[in-house]
Amino acid sequence: MKKEEKREIILVTSNENKFKEMNSIAQNFNVSLIWFNIPKVEIQADSLEEIVKFSAIIAYNQINRPLIVEDSGLFIEALNGFPGPYSNYVRRKIGMEGIIRLLEGEKNRKAYFSTVLAYVDSTQLKLFEGRVYGSISTEIRGTKGFGYDPIFIPDGVNLTFGEMSTEEKNKYSHRAIAFRKFLEYLATYTV
Repeated sequence: MKKEEKREIILVTSNENKFKEMNSIAQNFNVSLIWFNIPKVEIQADSLEEIVKFSAIIAYNQINRPLIVEDSGLFIEALNGFPGPYSNYVRRKIGMEGIIRLLEGEKNRKAYFSTVLAYVDSTQLKLFEGRVYGSISTEIRGTKGFGYDPIFIPDGVNLTFGEMSTEEKNKYSHRAIAFRKFLEYLATYTV
């Protein structure tokens, strides 16, 4: 019996941590994830969907091969969903410490992480969303992960993403949820 060949899919990101997280999942789906370490072009928009659609189309026009791009945001209830699609910018400007200061004295620390992943090829553009609910810690905890991982505690767990290994984080993560949805779709899809 002939062994099934691995499918290849390109991930466009300049973030090596995102590649590592997603690559560990891809292995379980007989998918070879190819990392294109190029910055994705992003528009400033109020929704992750708009941002990722634009990025995917630009990347596809440059590479001309089936690919995925993703964008994630941290949405904090007490801050009316801030920083949302501006999460990366806000992290660079005020950091996790700034988010903790904004929530100082706030009892409602509910938040969610959302990822929207776009797959594009010559015939379609399809979106996949992953979301994980949790809360913002009162202090930075853990040195693993990236972004806001050391201040986000998923519901049902007492650890921040920053205190979890990649394998542990992938059990809960918004990115893992979106990527698994895409991989399940890919398993049944033929170009």
